[in-house]
Amino acid sequence: MGSYERFLYYGWKRFTEDEDRPEKPRRYGLTEMRSPDYLFLRHGSFQDIMDSIGEFVDGVKFSGGSQSLTPSSVVKEITDLAHRHNMYVSSGDWGEHLLRSGPASFRTYLEECRNVGFDAIELNTMSLKLPEEVLLRFVRLIKSFGLKARPVFAVNFDSTDIPAPGDRAFGAYIAPVQPSLEKVEDVDLLRRKLEGCLDAGADMIMIDADDVCMYPDSLRADIRAKIIRCLGLDKTMVEASDVRTLEWFIKHYGPKVNLFVDHSEVMNLERLRSPFFLM
Repeated sequence: MGSYERFLYYGWKRFTEDEDRPEKPRRYGLTEMRSPDYLFLRHGSFQDIMDSIGEFVDGVKFSGGSQSLTPSSVVKEITDLAHRHNMYVSSGDWGEHLLRSGPASFRTYLEECRNVGFDAIELNTMSLKLPEEVLLRFVRLIKSFGLKARPVFAVNFDSTDIPAPGDRAFGAYIAPVQPSLEKVEDVDLLRRKLEGCLDAGADMIMIDADDVCMYPDSLRADIRAKIIRCLGLDKTMVEASDVRTLEWFIKHYGPKVNLFVDHSEVMNLERLRSPFFLM
């Protein structure tokens, strides 16, 4: 569908540099969509979704490890269809379950993901709780398979994860500490981890915004500003689960911000990105 035909079809929407963002494939202003669970029960469902909102969606994420319960042939059908609509496909945060079985299992998982058409692999750092050097090793491993690496971070850390002040000699014995359930904000530690992942080759950093954006009346703008200033808009994708939060991000960072939303919010997000909304 050409630009003129697309404008006639949507009536109000054009994808040009002087509008909100260009046509796909885009480097910014990405909309990543969570796949609906019923997608795998009816093969035509994804085609219906793509026919209606495909021009607005840059990527689709398999939700909750749903690919592990689905025949590989069906997963391949879905990834092929997404690619035909100029969309990338993300694994979602499922790989960490296989990491617990050892590096060999994770290598097999990456090979299978590549074979069925996945483009990006998420690593949920909140549930993995890996030492930083191990996390970076897995980022490099994902890249070695020709896949995009997407670590997922939150702002809150277990209090025992915060490094103690002062330097220790290399190799000095550190007594084990009983893990704590207390959560502590440490934006400086987060920024250091984010920069390390980008240096290791991570393509995009996913930020779970719920701990700072769940309640828009008390949004921590300072935290988000530090993260986005550190990474840049093109390297940051925010997982937003509330329509008021979507509106906040668009109003403060413009249509170029990358956002991950439920499939039911795609049209609303596209409306918010419109220059008419931002006027």
